[in-house]
Amino acid sequence: MPGNPIENPIFYVTRSRERASGLPQNDSYKIISGDGSKDTLELLSDEKIQKEIKKNNASVLVFKNTIQIERLAKEKEFKLLNPSAELAEEIENKVTQAKWLGELSDFLPPHHITLVKKITKDIFPSKDKDDHFILQWAHSHTGEGTIHIKKRADLEKIQKDFPERETRISEYIKGPVFTSNIVVSPDKILIGNISYQITGLKPFTDNIFSTIGNDWGLPHSILSESQLEKFNKIATAVAEKMQKSGWKGLFGIDVIHAEEKDEMHLIEINARQPASTTYESELQQISRSHGVPGMTTFEAHVAALTNKPLTSLIGINDGAQIIQRVTREVKKLDTSELKNEGYRITEYNNSKANADLVRIQNTRGIMESHNKFNKRGKVIKEIIEKQV
Repeated sequence: MPGNPIENPIFYVTRSRERASGLPQNDSYKIISGDGSKDTLELLSDEKIQKEIKKNNASVLVFKNTIQIERLAKEKEFKLLNPSAELAEEIENKVTQAKWLGELSDFLPPHHITLVKKITKDIFPSKDKDDHFILQWAHSHTGEGTIHIKKRADLEKIQKDFPERETRISEYIKGPVFTSNIVVSPDKILIGNISYQITGLKPFTDNIFSTIGNDWGLPHSILSESQLEKFNKIATAVAEKMQKSGWKGLFGIDVIHAEEKDEMHLIEINARQPASTTYESELQQISRSHGVPGMTTFEAHVAALTNKPLTSLIGINDGAQIIQRVTREVKKLDTSELKNEGYRITEYNNSKANADLVRIQNTRGIMESHNKFNKRGKVIKEIIEKQV
């Protein structure tokens, strides 16, 4: 893929250069970014960037397509490579997603779609005496649209504030979450490497549902063969549904292992390039340098979007990244000690609560088990906690 010439150059337009760094920049591929202050729509609205796109007859690629980006691209006659924003919305929206899944909605935890005012505390009477449940709004970002209802007062407050809002409510399930980045073309499906999703740990975030990283080594030590088979069954079924719906390129799934019943449940579909794509691709490049054949996830994404043939994805079984988000106690971070320990650091100029502050990456895993760091992970945690 990297050596194949592309008839029309691709301009990846993004606020964050890291999202686009899965291919080397050359005459066929260019990253259009700024200082991080402008989002993708603002960059595409810039007259200088628009002239550069037209001058080079370039195709445009973005991290996540939106109706607004699509409208601007149509107005300016840009060739936008991303799948339809309307389809992405239908798949990601927690309310419409269940209908889109159809018979595959059985992969979801037991759930209901209803108005907030119609929710009763015993909506899952067979669950347990605590009767906790999860409430999700149609849209969420880094876990902020997911609410754990633990007691009647939690529910009553939401019913008072948002009585007419539609929501998806699901049984509360305990267990680790696993994710995979999957590439779809009209005639091929590539199921990506499975990673453990690091979620909600302090001091990295204040939100217990916020994704803060990935560990590609842990799944192979804590999941059995039958559990991995169940994960792949869900991944393949969703990918086939995406393919039939006309999706091309990357998407991601999150699957939770319900430890009490030993079940695997689909909990998230990200109809876009997942945030872990670029580091997964870097780890794959390292494997390729040691003779492992195949494509990186990012290469396969671009190939699918430009109608190039897909081969296979490079397998990896180690490596991790973790994000320190902006929290009540951590609003800035001195990263010198982390760098001295050999971790690769990417810093962000963000101040909004739960936004990315520092990304910490390592070619070795940092998790020992679910919600438990290994020695490397403990070093990262201790360095950050010293500054809290």
